Amino acid sequence: MAAVWIILAKTRFPADLIESSIRHGVRTASVPFDISADFLPDLLERPDRALERLTAGLPPAAPEFDAICHRSPAMSRAIARARRAAPRSIPILIEGESGTGKELLARAIHQASPRRARPFVTVNYGAIAPDLIESELFGHEKGAFTGAAGQRQGYFESAHLGTLFLDELGELPKPAQVKLLRALQEGEVTRVGATGPTKVDVRILAATNRTLVDEVAAGRFREDLFYRLAVAVIHLPPLREREGDAGLLLDRLLDQVNRESETEPGYSHKILSVTARKLLLEHPWPGNVREMQNTLRRAAVWTPGPTIDLEDARDALLPSPARDLAGDPTLTQDIAQGIDLNATIDQVARHYLEQAMRLTGGNKTRAARLLGFGNPTTLSNWLKKHGVDA
Repeated sequence: MAAVWIILAKTRFPADLIESSIRHGVRTASVPFDISADFLPDLLERPDRALERLTAGLPPAAPEFDAICHRSPAMSRAIARARRAAPRSIPILIEGESGTGKELLARAIHQASPRRARPFVTVNYGAIAPDLIESELFGHEKGAFTGAAGQRQGYFESAHLGTLFLDELGELPKPAQVKLLRALQEGEVTRVGATGPTKVDVRILAATNRTLVDEVAAGRFREDLFYRLAVAVIHLPPLREREGDAGLLLDRLLDQVNRESETEPGYSHKILSVTARKLLLEHPWPGNVREMQNTLRRAAVWTPGPTIDLEDARDALLPSPARDLAGDPTLTQDIAQGIDLNATIDQVARHYLEQAMRLTGGNKTRAARLLGFGNPTTLSNWLKKHGVDA
């Protein structure tokens, strides 16, 4: 009967399971996997996916997107939009937190486009000094400035007839934004030191870990450039919002780590113990897929044997960056003038309750652990007391 309850609670009817004994009393039962995400046969999902593809008017499944490991509805929606936009030459803006796979998606879009046989050129604005951006983008003539020993093509010319991927677009300084806008409007670039323009035909894909609408509102990004680039906007969800994807990614990424390391001296194929897997599934992954990948790489290094156990996994996890509370207004109030301590405590509680629920995607069991509560019931009481939506 216990197995039946586990199957029901971990598939069609999500629920927190409890167990009781004379020795331990009543407590929440921890099940270190999600059956619906990890173990239901893919065969059961195929008719639903086929029907969804037909009703949504999607093109046939594109193998170019197979490298993007996902199962969650949120990620599926993003992939569906990318597949619709890929065959067209319209600009695409990809937004998402650091480590969500924006460049991987951009490369898949390029491979699924008519320009697949042409160059895919990546520009990372965060890695270019501001005074070199114009030369890097548009090229320069010999003698155009000190150190220009010869003529050089810029990124736009290198990507002619192909795709230009503008990574970390939010880092582009305002003066350079004007020149980028002109190049996009005119379809031509002028090398530094040149007397005339050069025609270019490129498809623009851009990515940013910022919300450009907010950057426009704050005056840090040109509104006209934003609308020029944001013809199609795709938001990649963070890993904490991709329900059911964490387990799938752990398996895929660990397999990748094993393949990368198999030729290294003394390396043995690694697997995750049940307790290590449980710990990693419960981690909030603020660095998203990139953090998970690097964590598994560290765990493979720290683990001498074939099995990554709980301690190996715990040692591989990096601590989350601590927020500096010195300037927090809740801690700098002038107590000599009198303060409302209950209101301050309520404010702090709401802040961390909301953060825990957001990081865990609303999973009360995991949120309760993050906050140090013994069980989800205590968390529910706190949520109700402080008016936080569950």
